[in-house]
Amino acid sequence: MNDFLNVLTHGRRLQGAVKDLSIEELEEVQQKLSRIIEKRKAKEEKLQQAEKERLASAEKIHSQMREMGVNFEDLQRLHSSKAGSTKPKKKRPVKYQIKDGNGESHSWTGIGRMPKIFKEALEKGKKLENFSI
Repeated sequence: MNDFLNVLTHGRRLQGAVKDLSIEELEEVQQKLSRIIEKRKAKEEKLQQAEKERLASAEKIHSQMREMGVNFEDLQRLHSSKAGSTKPKKKRPVKYQIKDGNGESHSWTGIGRMPKIFKEALEKGKKLENFSI
């Protein structure tokens, strides 16, 4: 693609590349390039118009905010208060507790993998109900 661009944008290279084309073929290439250019211009105009409309909408909202005495900080506080209004997750209650040989207490909710200390106690013949709180 880079070679094509170099030929297309360099006058002498382009002239050398098209020297074997007839006038009709050159005119056909010219028409195709003109259509491509027109489509690109139309697309660019459409994008610029959409940006103008977006900016006009933003300006309209800003002027309405000024009229009502609302500023950006008010909106941020509103957003942050809504974000903080979600309920905090509750921790699952501990169902089982055991003390090891060092006197340290180990707890388990009964969900997920069973801790090693509980497995070892069960292997020694104790029952899980013995450790329930």
